[in-house]
Amino acid sequence: MAGRVLLTRPGERGVALARTLERSGLVTAALDILRLEPVALSDIGRAALLDLDQFHGVIVVSPQAATCLAEAIASYWPQLPQGLRFYAVGEATAERLYMELGVPAVLPPRASGEHSEALLEVASLKAVAGKRMLLARGESGRELLPERLRERGADVEVLALYRRHYRAPSPPAKGWLEQGDFAALVVTSGEILQHLVTWCGPVALNQPLIVSSPRLATLAGTLGFGSLHVASGASPAALNAEIRAVLGPKGATFDQGDHGKG
Repeated sequence: MAGRVLLTRPGERGVALARTLERSGLVTAALDILRLEPVALSDIGRAALLDLDQFHGVIVVSPQAATCLAEAIASYWPQLPQGLRFYAVGEATAERLYMELGVPAVLPPRASGEHSEALLEVASLKAVAGKRMLLARGESGRELLPERLRERGADVEVLALYRRHYRAPSPPAKGWLEQGDFAALVVTSGEILQHLVTWCGPVALNQPLIVSSPRLATLAGTLGFGSLHVASGASPAALNAEIRAVLGPKGATFDQGDHGKG
């Protein structure tokens, strides 16, 4: 069985994940099934950005959203409005916000994971009645954040900044998935998981699947995946630790010197 670890994270974040795993001695291969494309702002989106100083907080769900948001803000605001609080679903998004906009972001508690459910446990997001919140994300996405915040009394404006373009895996990746010819598969998005299962044969469905949250593990189980492993988060370090825990004992080799040679 090939020892490659298949990665599904797109763009720069996928490259960063691959580098982390490869530094640990793992062999990686990117499936390249998803491209993220910026989209033009809608009239509602432009109006929201013009009113940016009227919002109490901005929630950013991904590094891609952070980059697109920074570019959009630069077109309307020479400098950020004072007192605007930013929230990020994960550390990579917070880092991108700081790099692009120079702002700190509120994160979920470290032990809670990097997902929407954890962010909703932040104290200031539990007291949002009467507040206006901007949610920066892709064209499609989970509705959990806007729904829960509206239930708590917030006025939530969704700002769509990019779209996801899915495509079929190309050879040889298609064959790896059909035959289960890999050591592990890493997925950190429910949409990617639902797209990918179409190409997975019976063996692939029972190869180790590394996911970044219990929610994804539950979804994977309903889709037919049988060997589920949940990392402590979506960061390269967390995913690397889980992959090594799963593959380490089976994949380890030891230097036997030249004793086997004549």
